[in-house]
Formats: sequence, C-alpha cells, structure tokens
Amino acid sequence: MSGTASMPDDFITVGRPLPRIASIMIDDRKRVRVTWRDGGVTTVDLEPVIQSHRAFIPLREDDDLFHTLRVNEDGNAIRWDDDIELSAEWLERLPPVGMENVEFRQAMKMLGLSLEGMAAQLDVSRRLVASYRGVQPIPAHIALAVRYLVERATLRHAQ
Repeated sequence: MSGTASMPDDFITVGRPLPRIASIMIDDRKRVRVTWRDGGVTTVDLEPVIQSHRAFIPLREDDDLFHTLRVNEDGNAIRWDDDIELSAEWLERLPPVGMENVEFRQAMKMLGLSLEGMAAQLDVSRRLVASYRGVQPIPAHIALAVRYLVERATLRHAQ
C-alpha cells in the first residue's frame, strides 16, 4: 500500500481526573492550605498522617524539615527535602479542617433537622447547636460528625 494513513485522536477517559495541586502553604503547625488546579482550596491537618506512617518520622522530629514543603513539578504530590512525598490523591482524601458557621447552618437545612434534632444527632445540648448556628467556632470533632451526617444522607438519597 502507498499513501498516508491517519488515525483519529481518540481519548479514553476512565473515572475522574487525578487531582493536581497548584500551590501549598503552611497555615499553622502541621496544617496546610492546598490550592488545587481546578480552583478549589482546602485546609487540612497533616499531623495524623505524619504520626501514622513510618516514612514521615523525620517530619515528626524536625520542624525545619517540615517547612521545606513544596509541590512537586507535576502537581501530583507534595514533597519535602529528604525525598519525602505525599500524593495529591492521599491529600485530597483528608478531611478539611474546621467548619464555618454558614456551612453548619446549610448542613442542618439539608438534613432537615431542628435545633433539637441536630443536638440529638451530635449528642450535645440544644443551646450549643444554637451557638454553632451563630458565631461560635465549631470544633473539629463536631465538624467531622456533621460532614459524616451529610455524606450519609447524600448516599442514602443517591440509592
């Protein structure tokens, strides 16, 4: 055969795209603010990860080493000196730190819960729920519990 052959430029997509990090900044202690290439921003606590895996032992013992944190050139991981890395996929799975009061109010509305209902779900007083709806800072354990309730309700509605 003579001539030229051409093949179409087909792309195969399987699942969602891998997360990519645009930038990272140390916020407080072992908390970092992650800016994703898709525009999202989250603050996560790396302390539980660092305390749970042997590869991060040097980061437990050396704050100067922790402050060498940066995004790798592909944006698919964060890295520190001494060739220590944490993948963007792993980072994306970490729960965000804290919760804004407006998010708490939105969660209550989405769940259809009154002050009494939310208090019963969280095993706290009605008065405390009312203060979280207002301006009182929401502790991490309450934020995690509320996010769990929302996620569970969302999964139930999807089935």
